[in-house]
Formats: sequence, C-alpha cells, structure tokens
Amino acid sequence: MKVIIKTLVKSLLRNLIYFGWKTRVGRYCGDEIVRSAMMRTQFVQHRGVNFTFAVPNNLNRYRINTFYSKEPETLEWIDQIPYGAVVWDIGANVGLYTCYAAKTRGCQVFAFEPSVFNLELLARNVFLNALAEKVTIVPLPLSDQLSVNTLNMTSLEWGGALSSFAQDYGQDGQALRKIFEFRTIGISIPDAVVRLKIPPPDYLKMDVDGIEHLILKGGAEVLRNVKGVLVEINDEFTKQRVDSAQYLRDAGLHLLEKRHAEMFESGTFKNCFNQIW
Repeated sequence: MKVIIKTLVKSLLRNLIYFGWKTRVGRYCGDEIVRSAMMRTQFVQHRGVNFTFAVPNNLNRYRINTFYSKEPETLEWIDQIPYGAVVWDIGANVGLYTCYAAKTRGCQVFAFEPSVFNLELLARNVFLNALAEKVTIVPLPLSDQLSVNTLNMTSLEWGGALSSFAQDYGQDGQALRKIFEFRTIGISIPDAVVRLKIPPPDYLKMDVDGIEHLILKGGAEVLRNVKGVLVEINDEFTKQRVDSAQYLRDAGLHLLEKRHAEMFESGTFKNCFNQIW
C-alpha cells in the first residue's frame, strides 16, 4: 500500500509541475523550489569538529544522517593520517570524506569526481566548510590510461553513485543499468602527477564502484611511494578483488584489515568491504 501511495503522489506532483511550468507563476515557483532545495544545509559534528553540508534531496540527507555509521572505518582511517598529508579522494562523490580529511587533519585533498550531478554539491560542501585552500577538485575520472571514453551513469540524482568510466559493468562486475552517459577524458594516476602536476598522494582513498583494479593497474609507479590505501572492493567481483590485491602487493603494500558497517551485513552491498592497506 505504501508503494502505491508513493507512486500516486509522484505522479500527481509530476503532473502539477508539468502543467504549472506552462504558466509564469508556475515557472517562478518551480525556480524557487529548485533554488531553495540547493540552498538547504544540515549540520553535523564528529570528534568535536563541526561540518555543514548541502542537502538538496533525501539521498544527501541520508548521507549526512549516516555520517558516523555508514563508513566508520573510513573516518577512523582518516583520523590516523598525519597532519598536512596529501590525500587523493578518488570517487569523492559530494565530498563528505574530502571535507573530513581536510578539516580534521589539515590534509591537502585532491578530490576526483567526474559526475556532473555531484560536482556542484562537492564544490558547495568545500565552500560551506571554508576549505577552498585545502581541497582541489579534479572533475575527471581515473582509469588505467589516458583516453577519451564514456562515463556510464545509473543515477541522475545529486549525490548519486554507481557509475563506470569506459566499462559497461558496475561494482559487482555485472552489467550496468545505464540511464545517462557523456564523453569525457579519463587519466591514469601517473597522468595526474606528470601531466596535471598534482602532488603524488601520501594516502589514497578509492571508491569508484567497479574499476578500482584498473585504476590501480595504471598507477603502479606512483603507488610504490604511497603510505596507505583505503579501497572499496566487492568480494564477489573476483577479477576486481584478485587484481587489486596483486597490484597493491606489487607496490609493497600489505592488507591490514577489511571492514564494513553493520548496516551492510545484509542486502545489495553485503560483499563490499573497505580494504585498508
């Protein structure tokens, strides 16, 4: 019954918006609703540090409400990073962990995020937390080589995830349910260092929903000097799991632990773990 009611409400709202948009008053109201949504913010505090994040929709509200509980291992990992280190946040999304690393550890963070729907929120969150001098946004996907290819996306929402660059599979290795795409330039980790003059990372956090192993493959020469890596791996995606481990071991790193929060003990992401190297 709840699903039926939600469907009816959505249909009613879409019709109201559609017909309302045909009038001057309706267009004005629509503009104000969108503007108001993007200006909404929510406050969160962790370990005595205050953060303000943009919450234009329920997905971002969920991300803020689960700030402590969704990836506690990621917060703990960031907490042990030396003050002022260079951190690459690959797959930064809207920048929650980017802001946390920059604000609590004084890190110079390079936030790699190619989604056109997430980039505005990432920039807003950096600005809201007065971190423009600490965070550099890199609006390009990382891959195993320099190439022009397609970013395949499964969501049009602000704060959406589960996209894949140059591949047609997702975080579980299965076919991606693409609903949007655009062409862009992908670069490897060495390309970012050599061509873009980005400082090599002391610490690297990666969550790109499927091509982690390809990014690691293309970054071998830089990874040898990395002090620590946190990477999300789906244990059921055998090639991702096996290849990622091999590339990290080849770089001289060893697995310390893999964890996920209690909320992921069942469901779609029950086999996804943050590996700490």
